Amino acid sequence: MLNLHARARINRLLDPIGRRLVGLGITPDAVTVAGTVGSVAAALWFLPRGELVAGAWVITAFVLFDLVDGAMARARGRCTAFGGVLDSACDRIADGALFAGLVWWCLGAGEQRLAGAAALICLVTGQIISYIKARAEAAGLRADGGLVERAERLIVALLGTFLQGVGVPYALAVALGVLAAASLWTVGQRMVAAYRSAQSQQGTS
Repeated sequence: MLNLHARARINRLLDPIGRRLVGLGITPDAVTVAGTVGSVAAALWFLPRGELVAGAWVITAFVLFDLVDGAMARARGRCTAFGGVLDSACDRIADGALFAGLVWWCLGAGEQRLAGAAALICLVTGQIISYIKARAEAAGLRADGGLVERAERLIVALLGTFLQGVGVPYALAVALGVLAAASLWTVGQRMVAAYRSAQSQQGTS
């Protein structure tokens, strides 16, 4: 939902930045890698140590690189095939590090086993949601959309992390619990979408 309603507005804000960076000779792939390295380092440094507020802010800053590299690709007027693969792979790495860091804190210093279990579900389902879409597209099917896509997962997880860090009781546990349930639902939605797409193709063949 966020992708549909916010993308055009965000693009208008970021396109001038993308043009400026391209003018400086920086490539979108370099920005993608830098954002991923920063996100992973921040997630695995700040979160396990319980520095949740700092972690949420720094990870958010590096996650925004993913929007900037898209603006740069538009400024160049093309998106390479390798750039698309690199971007998708880096998204999975960054997301995995975020939820791994949350699992580490929840099951360690945070002493929140239920939240840790929910974070593990989020880690696994986040990868599965993306995989279903990619595998379906490789088979000529459609399996996109769903209740929570990457943007929603990041917003909920980082907001819960920040609120927990500033002292809101159970904020992270609630955020991860809701996100885990929504992610499981999204896995089901995408599987159903792939099935219906396959049935539709069979009906028209």
